[in-house]
Amino acid sequence: MEIRQFQKSDWPQLWAVIEPVFRAGETYPYPSDISEQEAQQNWIDTPQETWVAIEADEILGSYYIKPNQPGLGGHVCNCGYIVSENARGIGIASNMCRHSQQQAVKLGFKAMQYNLVVSSNEGAIALWKKLGFLVVGTLSNAFNSEKDGFVDALIMYKELSQ
Repeated sequence: MEIRQFQKSDWPQLWAVIEPVFRAGETYPYPSDISEQEAQQNWIDTPQETWVAIEADEILGSYYIKPNQPGLGGHVCNCGYIVSENARGIGIASNMCRHSQQQAVKLGFKAMQYNLVVSSNEGAIALWKKLGFLVVGTLSNAFNSEKDGFVDALIMYKELSQ
């Protein structure tokens, strides 16, 4: 598996990976009827960088990295990760998270923060904890899951080694 920066020609294949996740309404706060153009704006255009995990010319996953806050909070980054439905459970998210931390350090970030980790996303929470992230806050009923209704969301944080 290779992790490389997103290229414009990747978008059709990446959209096929991202769309089902957004439509499911279980892990990202975007409306489940988000347009392709809005998704591209949020995943590609707004972040500082977007990366894809590829094997045999197939996109298995993607992540973005951006400052979590502007100005005086800009030394902390935020990332979002999506793994293709047919590539889950084989280490793609782990590899992308490790890669994103290395990339964050290269970009000068001092820490990484996840603002809205849905409490029902137990696999992601366990993985982030395994990779050194701490739960620093719980937001009661902050996410309106399509399946479960209102559920808590976690704020997770990790200082990065320089």
